[in-house]
Amino acid sequence: MSRMFQPDPELTHRLTRRGMLGVAAGATAAALLGAAAVPAAATTEATTEATDKTSGRGRPVLPPGRLGIQLYSLRDKVSTLGFAPVFAELEKYGYDEVEFAGYTQGSAGPITLAQLKRLARDHGLNPIGSHVGYYADDPNAYTFAQNLTKVLDDAQALGLKHIGTASGPFRYGSTVDAWKRAAEEFNTYGAAAKARGMKFYHHNHSEEFSFATDNPKVRLYDVLLRETDPDLVFLEMDIFWAYSGQFRFSQRPDGTPAPFEPLDYVLRQPHRYPLFHVKDGVSDPANTYGYRMTDVGDGDIDYQRFISAVTRLRGERLAHHWQAEHDQPAESFTFARRSSAYLHSLWEKC
Repeated sequence: MSRMFQPDPELTHRLTRRGMLGVAAGATAAALLGAAAVPAAATTEATTEATDKTSGRGRPVLPPGRLGIQLYSLRDKVSTLGFAPVFAELEKYGYDEVEFAGYTQGSAGPITLAQLKRLARDHGLNPIGSHVGYYADDPNAYTFAQNLTKVLDDAQALGLKHIGTASGPFRYGSTVDAWKRAAEEFNTYGAAAKARGMKFYHHNHSEEFSFATDNPKVRLYDVLLRETDPDLVFLEMDIFWAYSGQFRFSQRPDGTPAPFEPLDYVLRQPHRYPLFHVKDGVSDPANTYGYRMTDVGDGDIDYQRFISAVTRLRGERLAHHWQAEHDQPAESFTFARRSSAYLHSLWEKC
C-alpha cells in the first residue's frame, strides 16, 4: 500500500485552478483540448471525496503500492546529500518505488549496488527500473550495445524487474529500415533481459512520434511497435512527451492530418506498457513542444482520465507502475512532495 503522507495545504487551490483539463487528439498538430474549468462546487465535492477515504463512495485513482519517482528529477539532492536523505524524504512523501538514472548520480560519497539496494528497501522503496544508454562510440561505454552483460549484471544485483533506455532508436537514422535495424537490437536486449527474469523497455520522447524520412506516411513509433517482439520489448510511455508528440506530429510533412491519441496506444496493448512517466505541462502552442513542463497537477494533462482509463481495464489495475518526473524542477523536493500529494488526491467512483 502507498504510505500515508501529510496533506499539501496548496492542494485544494491546485485542484480548483487545474479543474479537469485534458488533452485530446485533434485533426492537426494544434488540436489540443482547451481549458474547461470545473465549477468550484464540483471541485469541492471531488476534494471532499478524496479526503474521506471511509465514505465508500469510490477508490483512489492511483493503485496501491505503484507510485514511484524517476530519480533524475532529484539529481541535485542526490549529488549534494546522498541517497539516504533523499530516500528518507521520498518515504515521507508516500512514494513506493524508485527508478534509477544511473547508480551514483554524483552521490555524496561512494556507494555499492548492494548498499543502494538495501538503502532503498530500508525506506520502503522498491527499485523498479533504470535508464541506461542505448549505444555509444566508445567500446567501453556503459550501454546496452557496448556492455550488455555488465548492464544486466548490475540490474540483477539491484533486484530490478525492468531495465531500459531513454535513448531514441535513431542509431541508424530515421528511415523505416533504420528503425527495423534498431528494433532487431532491442529484441536482442529484450531476450537477454528476459533470460534473467527482467523486462527490457524503451522510454519515449516526442521525436519517436515523427515520420520516417523515406516514407512520410509512416510514424516511426509504429515501426518500433510493429518490429519489436511484444514478449521481449516493452514501453515506458512518458506521457508528457507523448502529448508533446501529438502536438508536433499530428500532421504529416505534407500537411495532411495524422491525428493520434497517446492513450489509445496503451489501451490497444496495455501489457506492453508496464511503466509510465507521470510528467505534467501547461499547454503553450507558442512553445516548440506545445507545453511548458510543471509539477504534476499544475498542468493541463488530465491524469484522472489517463490513469483511470488504464487501471480500469480488466486485470490491469496493478499491472503498471507510475513514476513522477520533472526534468528541471524549480525545487526538487517540493516537486516530489506536491506531485505525490496531487496523485494521491485523485479518487474515482467505482
